This record gives sequence, C-alpha cells and structure tokens, in this order.
Amino acid sequence: MNYYDTWIQRSEDNSNQTLYAAYINTYYDKEKSAYAKILDLYPDQQSIIGTNALDLAGFLGYGTDEMDLFLGFLDGINPSLDEQLDLSGIADESPVSLKIDYEKLYVNMRDAKADWLYCLSAWKNVYTQDERDRLSVRHRESKLVRTEKVGRNDPCPCGSGKKYKQCCMNK
Repeated sequence: MNYYDTWIQRSEDNSNQTLYAAYINTYYDKEKSAYAKILDLYPDQQSIIGTNALDLAGFLGYGTDEMDLFLGFLDGINPSLDEQLDLSGIADESPVSLKIDYEKLYVNMRDAKADWLYCLSAWKNVYTQDERDRLSVRHRESKLVRTEKVGRNDPCPCGSGKKYKQCCMNK
C-alpha cells in the first residue's frame, strides 16, 4: 500500500475514536507548522521546488514514519499548485515540486474554513492585511447567491403572458 492510500484509509477510518482524533490532531499540528515554514520562505521557493518527497517531508517537519501525514498535506495543497501532483504515485524518492499559487492557496484555505491556516501570522510575509481583507471580501462575494426578483408588473415567469400580479403572485 502506498503512502497516499494509507493516508486515505487512516483519515477516513474512525472506528476507534481516540486513535482517529489523535491522528487527525497530529495531522493538523504538522500541517500548520508546514504552512508556517512555507509562508516564512516567501518569496524564495527554491527549497520546496525540485526535491524528492522524503527530503521535502523532512524539511517541512515530517518524520520518515509520517509520510502518510505528508501525503495528506500534499493532498490539501495540491489544488493550489501551478502543476498538480499525482499523489498516488509518490514514493520516498519521487520528485516533488511545490510551485504554489499563493492567492489560490489563501482562497482555498478560506473555502475549507481552516481558520487556523488562513489566520497564520506568517501570511504577513506574503500579503498585507489590506490585501488579505480584499481576498476575503472577494471570496465572500463569490459565495453569495443573488436572484432577480420578479416585480408585480413584470411578465409572469410561468410563461402565461399575464402580469405576475394577476397570475402566480398569490399562489
């Protein structure tokens, strides 16, 4: 079984709640510190580009026995990469290059409602507070649903040809 399959199995198997909670909490702690290291490096990405999986995992704070957690991290950051990774094919010596689109990463963190990640103080290295606020507003506005309201004197949307107030308004 490869690391990615192990990650999927362990992250979805909640038959033993205490083991599951410990595993997920360890994942969140490791994920938070890995993102903090990546954001502290900004704009220099040389240490996270063009290396193998084992070296990158070690650099980001994952031990050799935590490669499944590292693949969970890669699973989370994958949609924010310029070139997405084939996670099921990653082994210790597989080349891994994290060319991150930071704006997409921030928006994806907002989408996931991961406040422990998008509120990291290390984001100040990437975006000013005004820029983060602008991204947050743009994210919220993209999630709003706006529908056109039918006016009383507009044609009825049912297609009868009558005015809305004389057709479907009171139904």
